Amino acid sequence: MSGGFARHRRSRRLIANFTGFEADLLRSLAGQLVELLRNEAAQPRDDVDPFEALMDFSGPTTEPEDPVLARLFPTAYPGDEESASEFRRFTEGALRDGKAAAACTIIEGLEEAGLPPELTEDGLMIDVELDEPAAETWLRSFTDLRLALATRLGVEDGDEAYWHSLPDEDPRAQAHDIYEWVGYLQETLVDALSS
Repeated sequence: MSGGFARHRRSRRLIANFTGFEADLLRSLAGQLVELLRNEAAQPRDDVDPFEALMDFSGPTTEPEDPVLARLFPTAYPGDEESASEFRRFTEGALRDGKAAAACTIIEGLEEAGLPPELTEDGLMIDVELDEPAAETWLRSFTDLRLALATRLGVEDGDEAYWHSLPDEDPRAQAHDIYEWVGYLQETLVDALSS
């Protein structure tokens, strides 16, 4: 897998070099996250106040059914259903849009760096260069991707031995390797941003 992110000494930009496979995998993960965020829309309501409709505060009021979305948008007030519902209604729509936009930034960055719409070349290398604002956006999206992967896989604190005991050909082990790789990218990006 790639060497992760580093800060270029002269330009001060953050750089990473991905194989075509890695870049395509990262694009696919970000695309799946965007699809999940945009397809799980709030249920339409007929009882919306006209002022409320103007202000577009008609977001969802209940916790998402999908476990990944429930992890990405946890209940703000676990002991107070009414406050939690109101908070979700006023914030979740914007949070979803922000998370989807961050994931789109990864896709756009990879494609601007030369990743073709369909990966057909063996040996293709993609050099990504990010300024600090773009790098911070990628970092936020890496967090979302790791949460999504961890939720789908059922990763828990202290279960590393279980994951490492799985045979390499086990699809769960392969998915966990992807989860760890995204964590590695996240870690190198944090280090590069602080250097």
